[in-house]
Amino acid sequence: MQGKRILVLGGGNMGCALMGGWLNGDVDPNGLLVVDPNRGEALAKLIEKHRFRHETSVPSDFQADVVLVAVKPQMMGKALPALMPALGKRTLAVSIAAGTTVETLCVHLGDRPIVRAMPNTPALIGRGVTGAFANDNVSEEQKEIADQLLSASGQVEWVETEELIDAVTGVSGSGPAYVFHLAECMARAGEAVGLPADLAMRLAMHTVAGAGELMIRSDEAPAKLRKNVTSPNGTTEAGLCVLMDEENGLPPLIEKTVKAARDRAIELSKD
Repeated sequence: MQGKRILVLGGGNMGCALMGGWLNGDVDPNGLLVVDPNRGEALAKLIEKHRFRHETSVPSDFQADVVLVAVKPQMMGKALPALMPALGKRTLAVSIAAGTTVETLCVHLGDRPIVRAMPNTPALIGRGVTGAFANDNVSEEQKEIADQLLSASGQVEWVETEELIDAVTGVSGSGPAYVFHLAECMARAGEAVGLPADLAMRLAMHTVAGAGELMIRSDEAPAKLRKNVTSPNGTTEAGLCVLMDEENGLPPLIEKTVKAARDRAIELSKD
């Protein structure tokens, strides 16, 4: 990534999470420009540490090799056209804006190499997973560059069609909220069987976090890990009989949840 000139449009939490990873790697701060009308706390800390350039609007003296679009979808109409002075014909645009299609990006930025990506909030601690799609204008070298930039916040998974980004949104983009709510529900259930509220929440949080870490570190599939801790006629089996019920348990509920989030992502992309 040395020698690449990178413009980041939007210095919010997700943009800063990615930039922090880049700047701790091999991205030269002298080649980085952030455009944001505000300087939030996260951005201010990064600038203080790494001394890169920040402007409130796109300057006329910066030609980018890569642009990261990290603004809210409702800001796209005004923000994207302002990028044009910084773009060459082959400048790669990487968008992490939810619900913004490649077609919409092309309307504002022209027919160019575009990567549409959907990260999730664990990216803020470098443990995210990002689904990504590259249009036909993206070269192999540019795809590798995008992969390096996005992997600064965790795992990157590429999909073959843009429609699958909506499915990614339903599973991993919105997924952290599902897991947070699972911890809430476990804690509430713990209270219902007599545990103090603070203890129930600590038990739930550390159980969810520990199980997730075990899945990542283990060579075994989640189903095998589940079976490993499920003794015949034991307590875990009793709980799983309720949770795994094919009509009223978690499988149909999670399927409906993911589909609802995916369908909403599709609706947003059409607005």
